[in-house]
Amino acid sequence: MATERAATLVRLSDTDQMVADPTDDIRGRTVRDRDGDEIGTVEDLLVDEQEGKVRFLRVEHGGVLGFGATPSFVPVEAVVRVSDDVHVDRAKSEVAEAPRYAPDLVDRPDDETAYYGSLYGYYGYVPFWGPAALPPPRP
Repeated sequence: MATERAATLVRLSDTDQMVADPTDDIRGRTVRDRDGDEIGTVEDLLVDEQEGKVRFLRVEHGGVLGFGATPSFVPVEAVVRVSDDVHVDRAKSEVAEAPRYAPDLVDRPDDETAYYGSLYGYYGYVPFWGPAALPPPRP
């Protein structure tokens, strides 16, 4: 039986793609947890190269004045509302404790797929490449 493989995900800022309406671009917005507490800032979006869909938010948190900040990836399925801020259905501590990204995964697609799969499992969502994956609800 063949193993399903995730599409290659790239940072939106590393592509020539743009958000159609600049007012819909959530990069730079504050991310708030389910209790309204600030988690961090949307630093970038991870986009599925094959389908052109956003799959994860790259959220920077911690640090001082942007130095020493830690990135965490949050599946778009966790977004429950977008206003001036981006609201997710998770606690701040849960995002902070998510599996960490290792940059060398980019060169090893099987490890990259396992990493993204571990994120979906951690947050309790079916991976977008899985057989039962449903599109996320619109915030």
